[in-house]
Amino acid sequence: MLALLPLRLTRAAAFSAVCVTLAALGHVAAGGSGPEPWALVAGASAVAVLSASLAGRERSAGTVTTVLTGAQAVLHELFALGGGPAAPSLAGHLHGRGLGQSLGMLLAHLTATLITGWWLARGETALWALLRAAAHHLGSAFRLLTGAVPLPVPPSAPLPALPPVPARGLLRHTVSRRGPPLPAV
Repeated sequence: MLALLPLRLTRAAAFSAVCVTLAALGHVAAGGSGPEPWALVAGASAVAVLSASLAGRERSAGTVTTVLTGAQAVLHELFALGGGPAAPSLAGHLHGRGLGQSLGMLLAHLTATLITGWWLARGETALWALLRAAAHHLGSAFRLLTGAVPLPVPPSAPLPALPPVPARGLLRHTVSRRGPPLPAV
């Protein structure tokens, strides 16, 4: 199925909001100060354009996580540009100018990104399953309203025919001792 513009924009807005919020909260937690407003606007705009260009069809968990990881790295550097001097965070960590300067920050970014990527990928799978079910159950009415065009599905390989099992052969050596239960002694 392909997504029309309203669905593309909705998916791009959701991805952008999650991605930029994750980066901004991580920046505040690690650096102690929030990113500059111009950096937030620039980062949100860039992520929105990128995600809208990728939102035309269903994406795999690997693609979602890879795009999220790349966007987090770019947003981290963008937020560090407008962050002023390094400020100590609650954990005593100094937020430097480069992503690779601190192993702790790198691990925090990767952990948050992988968890969020998994969460977004699950949402992506659920959304497309819901759209496929709606298209299947509502049929042509749904396709006319949304303009959804199903992607061609490759033909599946035929299942091998199983030999018939004779009914008498299954029960030939079966002993049936059915009757009333024995009294308790």
